[in-house]
Amino acid sequence: MLLALLALAVAGCGSDNFAARPGDGSFSLSAATLSAVTNGQIALRATLPSGNAAPVTWRIASGTNAASLGQGHVDAAGIYTAPGSLSADSIAVRVEATLRSDARSTASLTIEVRPGFVQPLLPQNVALTPGATAEVTAQIAEVNAGNVKWSLASSPAAEPSAANGALGWLSTPECQRSSDRYTTCTLTYTAPSVIPQHDVYVVAAIDGASAKAGGVASSLHLLLNSRGIVSNPVANQAMQTGQVVLGASGGNDGDYDTYEGRNGGSYVADCCGGTLGALVEDEQKNQYILSNNHVLAESDQGQLGDTIDQPGLIDGACTPLSRPGSTLHPVGTLEYYVPLASRETNVDAALALASPGAVDSSGSILGLGTPGKDAVLSAAPPMAGRGETVTAANLGMDVAKSGRTTGLTCSNIDAVALTVKVDYYKDCAETQPYYTKTYENQLGIAGTHFTDSGDSGALVLDTSNSEAVGLYFAGGTDGDGNGLSVVNPIGDVLTELSTEAGSKLNLVGTDTAHPIACLRYDPAAPAELPYVGPQALDRAQTIAEGAAESLRGNGVLGTAAGRSLDSPGDPAVVVYVDRAAVSVPHTIDELRTQVIVTDAGSVARGAAPAMPSLEPGIHLSSEALAGAAAVVRSVAPRLMADPAVFGVGVTQSRDNPAEAALVVLVDIGRNPQWMPATMGGLRVETMRLHRFHTTLSKYATSHEGSGCFKPGNGQ
Repeated sequence: MLLALLALAVAGCGSDNFAARPGDGSFSLSAATLSAVTNGQIALRATLPSGNAAPVTWRIASGTNAASLGQGHVDAAGIYTAPGSLSADSIAVRVEATLRSDARSTASLTIEVRPGFVQPLLPQNVALTPGATAEVTAQIAEVNAGNVKWSLASSPAAEPSAANGALGWLSTPECQRSSDRYTTCTLTYTAPSVIPQHDVYVVAAIDGASAKAGGVASSLHLLLNSRGIVSNPVANQAMQTGQVVLGASGGNDGDYDTYEGRNGGSYVADCCGGTLGALVEDEQKNQYILSNNHVLAESDQGQLGDTIDQPGLIDGACTPLSRPGSTLHPVGTLEYYVPLASRETNVDAALALASPGAVDSSGSILGLGTPGKDAVLSAAPPMAGRGETVTAANLGMDVAKSGRTTGLTCSNIDAVALTVKVDYYKDCAETQPYYTKTYENQLGIAGTHFTDSGDSGALVLDTSNSEAVGLYFAGGTDGDGNGLSVVNPIGDVLTELSTEAGSKLNLVGTDTAHPIACLRYDPAAPAELPYVGPQALDRAQTIAEGAAESLRGNGVLGTAAGRSLDSPGDPAVVVYVDRAAVSVPHTIDELRTQVIVTDAGSVARGAAPAMPSLEPGIHLSSEALAGAAAVVRSVAPRLMADPAVFGVGVTQSRDNPAEAALVVLVDIGRNPQWMPATMGGLRVETMRLHRFHTTLSKYATSHEGSGCFKPGNGQ
């Protein structure tokens, strides 16, 4: 994903008086909560005295936020979306509903909106050795105000503590404020001399209220290690003074949005940026920078010959080369891109012709080498050539990427044969829709920390040999530790770009295979089972007891009530078996089964594992993968026709890791029309994620621009 940065300008817009209006009794308004954070959503309900839904028209009546920042918006269904930034610690917004059959009949309610974090703490990923330091920054969606309380904790859910010592040290935090930026608070963390037994998290809480106290908090997971590895994505975001090493921040010099000020002047409203992923060369030995179309070619909106900068505009205060004070420098010009708005293309890729002497001609990428000075990982080139094809034989590989936002991270391939929909926009703020593209046969990488917006264009590699596997371009998360990054297979990228260039293209790199130091920020398996209500568990227990005798024998040791991992939130019948090959039905009485390999003694003592043993990656035969891919081709059109579904692929079942499963990506804000437990003879795993974005953060939900602050087309 590309990263968009918003440059806020607060005008002196006022707001009118707004006392709450209960209405005339013809209908009433209600909501589960009347408190939200920036960009948060609340479902409002209008109800007739009979209890039926009242047919009403919704509108924002008034609000105390600065008019230049807007009061948020409410859609026809009564879903209120809070503004993305505030002019005070708390604002009040009055939402009004009018009965469609009688314009005189109105009612309103008032919503309190408090600031949230603009994005996760920066940097998002840091690996440190004992005694090493890192600067950590929090940005609050509040202009010229706000405060942050910093603390250390042993887990995101643990009670934070400001005490220094075993978990490290925090410098005295101070907030820096300015009138045209989000509130920014920065401190320095110093790792302890002895690595603690627990993980370490730096926690930031807005206005001092912890998450447990109902406040808004964000945390940074630090990887303290004795392997001599120091890795910080600040290096990926910095301006490079010499020849550019790839994996760095970059983008199109014209990739920003403008708005017209009251004096008639044009101002930069927000800007984008991504990752300069790798170096390729054609048969004439011309060298090109490889990245995504939406990074270098502005999602088809750019022009051949456009200047490509390093770093990207997001790391250059949104100031392009054409404006005074720009700190960017040109490294190439847009030469080729695979058009997005075509059913004949299947990659998000583009090439910039490297300017003479501007880019390291070896193709080196930040962080792919060995620890150097101060234990910081050095740069190193990938393997030269056409990359590595993913097959059943190597599907369990560890993969790595070095990108602008999250730096060097590692994970595993978690989905193949993936069909996904990705929405593209003409602007950085994602307010001007351009094209919704469906990709087929993509790769999905597990974890919420592997990538984020700004990492778009990063090369994904096999950590065992530095062979390229694919090109990262989109991702999503549920904000609770589950996520998926989507990757174009590298062979498809090079083939389609070669067609555009009229010459065969190869990655520039080394002929000597070398490993990549793997830094894994996501756990290989869930720490605990998902929550399931007591009534659902009681039903699962009844079904498990009823099936116990009929299933026992032939390797089945017993049954119990459980919680599905393929469909979090749903109950399951746990079936204990003595070996993975035991045949277990996918469902019993329409309830999913979960297969746990153990022994008879553990079952008898009540000491059997609580969940199946999950090994990172996919470990299935080529026959199983091919059969599952055929099912995807068969069912994907029906599933993808559902507006709530934006992806279907092949994965390894979490409820029974011996089997393949369909993975279905569901919009976190919608319910699918139809989602069976099995399809085509396969288990179905559902992932509820924010839809894939190519500019906004993977944590964001789609929203419209404010009425007082609308970006124009700055192309």
